[in-house]
Amino acid sequence: MFKKFDPSEDVSTSTQVKASVQRGIKSQIHESHPALGEAILDELLPKKPPLVQYKIGPHLMLYCKQSPDKAGGDEPVFFQHRDGPILPTLKFVHKYPKVEFTRVTVDKGAIPFLLGGANVMCPGLTNPGGEMPADDGEKNGLEKGDGVIIYAEGKELPLAVGVMTMSSSDVRKKNKGNGIEVSHFLGDGLWGTDEI
Repeated sequence: MFKKFDPSEDVSTSTQVKASVQRGIKSQIHESHPALGEAILDELLPKKPPLVQYKIGPHLMLYCKQSPDKAGGDEPVFFQHRDGPILPTLKFVHKYPKVEFTRVTVDKGAIPFLLGGANVMCPGLTNPGGEMPADDGEKNGLEKGDGVIIYAEGKELPLAVGVMTMSSSDVRKKNKGNGIEVSHFLGDGLWGTDEI
């Protein structure tokens, strides 16, 4: 999604986000990442200054924090593709490593593929070293369409951000095919963008 992202060419319009829309964004983030409480979200995304929404292509929105001094550009913090989950940028996750975003861990063998922008295959999540939230009886740990932060076995910080293409129970049962569609990874165009 951001493999060849260039803010000077790919960003078309920007608008300041209304307070009601910003509250909606916070509630969607809270649904995607239940461990984030209201207090943490208020600290991460304060009311003032409001977020700025940038449109990238026909289906992608990038939400940025305004710089306090108004002289610098806006810092990308979250993005959303179509009606999918609102996902944090990797720099934002690296900036707040103690914040509990919904996460999965892939085995060491998946690292070079992830850094090249490949999607996560099911065996990378089910092999020794891979982890997903546990399924609880009738309820799946993760559902199809859930946004996740992707860590690698033995690494402290995440390598990528993506969306589940099947539920965690289906990943465990089938153990074949695409498990996570990667949206943003270390080294892509968004990772190289400090401000817009």
